[in-house]
Amino acid sequence: MPRTACLYQFGPFQLDVAEHRLLRQGVDVPLQLKAFETLCVLVENAGSLLRKEDVLQQVWPDTVVEENNLNKNISLLRKALGEPATGQSYIETVPRVGYRFAAPVTEIASNVQGPKPEGRLVESPARQEIRFCSTRDGVRIAWATVGSGYPLVKAANWLNHLDYEWESPVWKHWIAELTKHHRFVRYDERGNGLSDWEVKEMSSEAWAQDLETVVEAAGLDRFALMGISQGGAPAITYAVEHPERVSHLILVGAYSRGFEHRDNPEALKARQAFETLVRLDWGTKNPAFSFNFADLYVPQNATPEHQEWFNALRRVSASPENAARIMEACDKINVRALLPSVSVPTIVFHSDGDRAVPPGEGRILAAEIPNARFVPLSSANHLLLADEPAWGIFVEELGAFLGWQGHRRSH
Repeated sequence: MPRTACLYQFGPFQLDVAEHRLLRQGVDVPLQLKAFETLCVLVENAGSLLRKEDVLQQVWPDTVVEENNLNKNISLLRKALGEPATGQSYIETVPRVGYRFAAPVTEIASNVQGPKPEGRLVESPARQEIRFCSTRDGVRIAWATVGSGYPLVKAANWLNHLDYEWESPVWKHWIAELTKHHRFVRYDERGNGLSDWEVKEMSSEAWAQDLETVVEAAGLDRFALMGISQGGAPAITYAVEHPERVSHLILVGAYSRGFEHRDNPEALKARQAFETLVRLDWGTKNPAFSFNFADLYVPQNATPEHQEWFNALRRVSASPENAARIMEACDKINVRALLPSVSVPTIVFHSDGDRAVPPGEGRILAAEIPNARFVPLSSANHLLLADEPAWGIFVEELGAFLGWQGHRRSH
């Protein structure tokens, strides 16, 4: 497995890639070849989530092997690093996704000609804190906080996985931008991501309860609230019920009524047919379904990498049955009657070519929420990508609305 020859330090260990040696305080720690190469891959990508299939490809580039081989290597590494005895966790497991090397790593030498570089810390992204809380009906909800400053809470929307989306090109620019200015709090809704999958109730009311539970667990008194897509309904509900706690309401590609309440029978039939396909093809890599699904949400400027990540997120975020149940609960959403009661400053963003949520639904929000500001975005994407012009406009308008430093408009 070719790589740059380096010497890394983490905790009491040194990893000498060139010499194929792992040392603990100068004493060799024996490792099988493939376990050593697995450790190299993890350490060289310290702080980053690595999918299992990517590690398999790097460690066994010319061979098709079962996932159990990787699991065995991880187990060997944990024993070699002393994790069971010391409780120190070097390798994090992200259920159903992959692994992350969690300890700080310093590159202390590079075996190349010329002066050796001074020791430097291998850069890794800011670390989120993932915690759990329980709703009144006993559902365990995973929530995360990262960054500092005035709190901004994002209501959960479909296709969330706190850990997996952390490095996704579909979501990571959202996280990076918002954490520049805020303590950013987000969570995985019930039946999704790291939250409980086995749940009895799946409804707009239950999602509002999830949001309220997370707010209380995070200890927030007043904050800005963002609802993207399906997350708009619980965000609107919370803002109406707790206006004293919500300073700003941000709605992005959101809607107040699901397919069952849009007076469009043909669209509802198409939606129900799609839900049947979800039950059949959700957990597969069917190329036709994968393309059509990703193309519905990110049809513009999406690269193969975007589509791959989006579809991988689809598979790890929920089971086929839960995905269909979430879609059916979305169809039943109807909070339109609450819109005139929203009393907090509100801004509504909607892509003018959005095929997942028709632009007309965004206009309803802006028209029926008193004094709401509407910002149409020139994009076909339901979820804005980092390299499209609409993303820059969104950031500029959001910064003005929230009063970020350097923006003149504020509310």
